[in-house]
Amino acid sequence: MADPGRSTVPLFTTMSRIPGGLMLVPLVLGSLIGTFAPGALDIGSFTTALFKDSALPLIALLIFATGTQVTMRTGGPVLATTGVVLLGKSVIPGLLIVALGAFVGPEGILGVSILALFSAVTNSNGGLWLAVTGQYGRARDRGAYIAGAVNDGPFFTLLFLGASGLGQIPFLAMLAALIPFILGVVVGNIDAQWRETLKPVPNIVIPFFAFALGTGIDLSEVVSGGLTGIVLGVLITPLTGGLVYLGYRFLLRRGNESPIGFAAGTTSGNAVATPAVVAAADPSFQAYAATATSQVAACVLVTALLAPLMASWLLKRNGAAAAIAQSEDAEARA
Repeated sequence: MADPGRSTVPLFTTMSRIPGGLMLVPLVLGSLIGTFAPGALDIGSFTTALFKDSALPLIALLIFATGTQVTMRTGGPVLATTGVVLLGKSVIPGLLIVALGAFVGPEGILGVSILALFSAVTNSNGGLWLAVTGQYGRARDRGAYIAGAVNDGPFFTLLFLGASGLGQIPFLAMLAALIPFILGVVVGNIDAQWRETLKPVPNIVIPFFAFALGTGIDLSEVVSGGLTGIVLGVLITPLTGGLVYLGYRFLLRRGNESPIGFAAGTTSGNAVATPAVVAAADPSFQAYAATATSQVAACVLVTALLAPLMASWLLKRNGAAAAIAQSEDAEARA
């Protein structure tokens, strides 16, 4: 007689063994559907709602649940970690791109425009960060998703190009991204039972919102981005993730746990729309928008593959992954 508690096909276990697999596998599957059968999920009702349109509400739920896990004891480390991620992933790279633009102009370098650089480099995939830190990180790392809420989309691109008159900085949009987290922090600190109830949320929602995000990635755009987009994606993880790694090691003094910083070396899926947003604000960038969009799409997929692999490999090599898991279990029992 079969054991009712035993999986016939261990899908969840297999996905969990892949670095960032809870997000990466559904993301790739969704992108295959979005590329080869884009209309398959448009039949309406619950099918479309769950598998195509659910990304934003499920990410919002994850953000709220993450906030409930941030207690007064962990709040300081969360803000410090968030600052380090923003510094290494957005601020320093953005300033370097500004300096490069002063020398080469908007055309950029080696077929990659300044618009493409800003769009791909200065933001990070918050969902992937939550997936990787949920598997290998601590509560302070998961709470640092705030960096992804701040740098997601066109915010930093518009900020760094603001001197060119590229429209208003969307502070209201940034505030809207932070409100679910703030409410989660409040609820988690006044009611421990809610904090405990929402602890399993990441494993539940990450595969579903990852699939929905994937349906918006057309692999033909990744291909059209060509070698320049792929090379840019390959460089983003070690360079920007490396800056966050250095912040972890020398500013946060996380020692063997510092490689978790490489999980920030990604490009957000929402960044694909950034070139069009910038071009709408300043038509002088219109000539670069189409190529930049395809290059950014390539970066989204390449960094989603590379960042979790690099972070997990270095964490395991340092022996930090097992130590973090044991420490988190001990804290949960305390």
